[in-house]
Amino acid sequence: MSLVSGPGRAQVAGGSLPEELRLVVAKHVNYIQNLDKRKDELEYWLTEHLRLNGVYWGLTALHLLGHPDALPRDQTIEFVLSCQHESGGFGPAPGHDAHLLYTVSAVQILVTVDALDELEKHGKTGREGVGRYIARLQNRDDGSFAGDEWGETDTRFLFGALNALSLLRLLSYIDIIKAVSHVHACANFDGGYGVSPGAESHAGQIFVCVGALAIAERLDLVDKDRLGSWLSERQLDNGGLNGRPEKLEDVCYSWWVMSSLAMIGKLEWIDRNKLSNFILQCQDPELGGIADRPGDAVDVFHTVFGIAGLSLIGYPELKPVDPI
Repeated sequence: MSLVSGPGRAQVAGGSLPEELRLVVAKHVNYIQNLDKRKDELEYWLTEHLRLNGVYWGLTALHLLGHPDALPRDQTIEFVLSCQHESGGFGPAPGHDAHLLYTVSAVQILVTVDALDELEKHGKTGREGVGRYIARLQNRDDGSFAGDEWGETDTRFLFGALNALSLLRLLSYIDIIKAVSHVHACANFDGGYGVSPGAESHAGQIFVCVGALAIAERLDLVDKDRLGSWLSERQLDNGGLNGRPEKLEDVCYSWWVMSSLAMIGKLEWIDRNKLSNFILQCQDPELGGIADRPGDAVDVFHTVFGIAGLSLIGYPELKPVDPI
C-alpha cells in the first residue's frame, strides 16, 4: 500500500460546490485499490517506513465503505507476515526494524481479515510470541511502554499495546494496573491528556489515553464533562476540527476528537452537519481520496480518518465503526 499523496486534490475552499455534497464511495474504493500501482514514483519508496500502517488504513477504509474484499486477502496476509521478526514484532516492510506501532497494525490487519491463525501456521512466531514481544516493551516500574528496543516512551505506544493485546486476548501478559496509573498521571487540568505526565493536551493523545482506559475498563477516571468541553472547542467555524487551540482544522481530527467524544458519551457536543460538510469538501470527487483540508493533495491517512469520522456521526452508506 502506497503512502504517496495525490494525484488528486480536494475541492478548493470557497470554490463552486455541488448543491448536495455526498460521499463518492466508488471513487474512494478505486483510489485505495490503485495505491500500490504507483511504484514508479519516488514518494512510494520514500514512504516505505509506513507501508504496513498504510495497508491497515486502506483496508479499514474499504471495510467502512462496504467493500471488504476490494484488496486481495491472500496477498495482504503474505505481506503482513513478511514483515515479522524472530522477536515476534513487525516492521513496516520487509527488512525494516520491528516497532510496536507496526506490530499493532499487523495484528489489526490480521484480525480484520480473520487470519490470526496464520501466525501459528506461517508466522515467525505464533500469537503468544507477538504478545511476549509487546509485553517486553512495558516499563514495569511506571507502567509506560517503549516503542522499540531503543526506549522512547509515548502514550501512543501504551494504547497500541493494550489494543493489540486485547485483540490477541493476551492482556494478562502486562501489568494493567501500572499502565492505567501511567495514563492517569498524564491527565491535565483541562481534562485532556498529553504524551507523558505534564505534557500539553492534544486530541491525538487524548484518543490513545481514553482508548487505553476504555480497554482497561477504567473510564471512571476520566473527567468526562471537562474533557468533553475541551474537545468540543476543537470545532472551528468551517466545521472542521483541530488538535489543540490556535491550530488549523484537519480531517484526521474528525477521528481523534469524535472517537474520544464517543467513548465518553458526548458525541452530540459537536455540530455533526458542519463537520460532515467539511469532510465532504475535502474529497477529490473525480479521482477519490480525502485531504487534510480543502485544496490540498489527498492521501490514504486522511482518507481513512475522514471516512471513520463520517461513520461515527452516522453518515449513510457507511458501516459503523468502533470508537476504540
